[in-house]
Amino acid sequence: MNEVSPEEFEGLLLLASDWAADQEARILKEGEPLTESQLALARRVGVSRPQRVRLLRVEQIPRPSNPALVAAADATGLLSPYTTGLTIHYGIFIRADSWGDVRLLAHELVHIRQYERTGGIYPFLRQYLLECVTDGYPDAPMEKEAVQTADMIIRQESEGE
Repeated sequence: MNEVSPEEFEGLLLLASDWAADQEARILKEGEPLTESQLALARRVGVSRPQRVRLLRVEQIPRPSNPALVAAADATGLLSPYTTGLTIHYGIFIRADSWGDVRLLAHELVHIRQYERTGGIYPFLRQYLLECVTDGYPDAPMEKEAVQTADMIIRQESEGE
């Protein structure tokens, strides 16, 4: 991503937080609660309040309409036609063709744990987006944590632990 000034980052962060809050409200209203096995997975991942989580199946992960947010999402690779899941606090969008993918769900549940740890949408996005801008999306520490934790849990489950 091109250099972003601290002021530009703050402006984008506010826009992203507002968009995310609207998206979470949609998921919480339209989404479905976790099944018993999904609740168990959420607890295993370390989600404090798994009963609050909702999943919403969508054909495509929604993208913001604000041109500045679209440009930032494109530049960082955060949202693309290939995105299969997106977590916003206690809401998770899952692309229809990835519905039932346990590794994806575990990954997104790690992001919920991170939202809980950081204190909500704005503090999560501040840290996560800064990492994506600084380190690049795939190398951002919070993203790597989600990938590694999901891999470990799936591996343990396949080994019967």
